[in-house]
Amino acid sequence: MKPGLRERTRRAVQREIGEAALALFVERGFDTTTIDDIAAAVGMSQRSVFRYFATKEEIVVGKLDLATDQMVGTLRARPPGEPVWVSLRKIFDLLDEPIPQVTAEQVHRVVLETPALLAAYLQKLQQVQEAVAGALAERAAAAGKPYAADDPTPRALTAAAFGCMVAAQHSWLASGAAGSLGAALDRAMATLRPAADA
Repeated sequence: MKPGLRERTRRAVQREIGEAALALFVERGFDTTTIDDIAAAVGMSQRSVFRYFATKEEIVVGKLDLATDQMVGTLRARPPGEPVWVSLRKIFDLLDEPIPQVTAEQVHRVVLETPALLAAYLQKLQQVQEAVAGALAERAAAAGKPYAADDPTPRALTAAAFGCMVAAQHSWLASGAAGSLGAALDRAMATLRPAADA
């Protein structure tokens, strides 16, 4: 179901704040950029920015909340007989959308090289993983092959896929962002594919 006008407006404002904040973080550094700086960049008060985001870290990682619904939706839309590992790879395409004013490399670098942001990012990824693992369990049940309540498979596969994504981000940055992040992710996930298919 499509979000209502109010929610779409809220998301548009959140996106605007997020893009302005990322540009400032890349230019000045995360620690030296204040909420006042971000508010000034989007023509708002500090209080208005806090209506949309509880913390400075949330401005960056908060977009994963929106991505969660999209990732779960993408997973549910994949062909029922498709190998789980292939379906999991497809959900990560949503995380590499272009952002105006900054490059993908700059965004990934500021997130992975800023301790406070990295901690918030990894915590948020854990929440996303729970939603994705739940969708995997639903998918198995719909195919008539439900996982037992104590079966670690959906969580293990999801955690492995997300681990590959983080490994790919580090590898891609170490290469100087040579090639695409998607290619780095394909490479990382290929290291575990035989076990995942089994």
